Amino acid sequence: MKKSVLFILSVDTEEEWDWSGPFPNDNFSINNVNEIPAFQAFCQELGIKPTYFVDYAVANNKKSAQILKNLNQDYCEIGAHLHPWANPPFFNDTTEVSSHVVNLPIENVEKKLNSLLSKISEELHCQAKSFRTGRWGINGEILKLLHHKGIDVDSSIYPLYLTKHFSCEKAPDSPYWPDYNDTNSQGSQKNILEIPVTVSFNRSFNFLCQKLHKLFERRPFSWLRINGILWHTRLLRKLYLSPELCSGKEMKMLIDSQLSKDKTVFHMYLHSSSLFENITGLSFHDNAREHICRQIKIAVQHLEKKTNVTFCTISQAKEILTNNKHH
Repeated sequence: MKKSVLFILSVDTEEEWDWSGPFPNDNFSINNVNEIPAFQAFCQELGIKPTYFVDYAVANNKKSAQILKNLNQDYCEIGAHLHPWANPPFFNDTTEVSSHVVNLPIENVEKKLNSLLSKISEELHCQAKSFRTGRWGINGEILKLLHHKGIDVDSSIYPLYLTKHFSCEKAPDSPYWPDYNDTNSQGSQKNILEIPVTVSFNRSFNFLCQKLHKLFERRPFSWLRINGILWHTRLLRKLYLSPELCSGKEMKMLIDSQLSKDKTVFHMYLHSSSLFENITGLSFHDNAREHICRQIKIAVQHLEKKTNVTFCTISQAKEILTNNKHH
């Protein structure tokens, strides 16, 4: 008998900019939002129900707000996405450290979140019930704040990911109720569910694989390009359910690996700016939207062959998971 699984697709819906350059703070370019109606039509053909995590720059632009407002809300969801550099009120210039929401004083986060949620409500005529921080990472204070603002599902955890500024390295890679004191572990609160994006190695024992992967990034192993050799021989691959970072073929490999580990929630993610080529530094293909859509289709059709898939927005997934309708 085929296993029943949930499939979520989330899109960080935001301004386009060169990620290797400075953080933009005005005159935002949001031309990528013009690609969303065609992208949404593609998703609806496959049955996918995207969740668009919308940031202030997009919600505050009349044209992009109208495009999102015109989407059929039966087939998608509007969530909130907080980019500190684009979201008033502004307190100082954005640095690498302060570009991560988790590093801001909680009173600043609250003011920015109020501004974002009211702009989404005012321009898109909906109340955001789901959230993702800009540049990943979450803490207990922010989760409590989100709950207080009527948000009951978060997706700021990026498993196996760490920077100098925060870590999601040891977080679960399946939905869980985060502990307010340590958001990378299961807690007892039932106010806000975390639904991480799907990232994993093509082997069991993610944490052991992560240790090896990090070790081989250091000298002298980096000189020998051991991670590259392991990738090409398929002995060890870190895989992302994201058409920006992995091909359809690689995502199929990840799906098979996750199914072998009895995972039942598949959460794919991308940035709206990747629907344009040569913007973020992730997508270099001509006809970027068509390329992204082809990779998604390869992965989704593979998942459908192997399982009984329920396509849902992130809030619908939260409802299914918490009502025990999904086993």
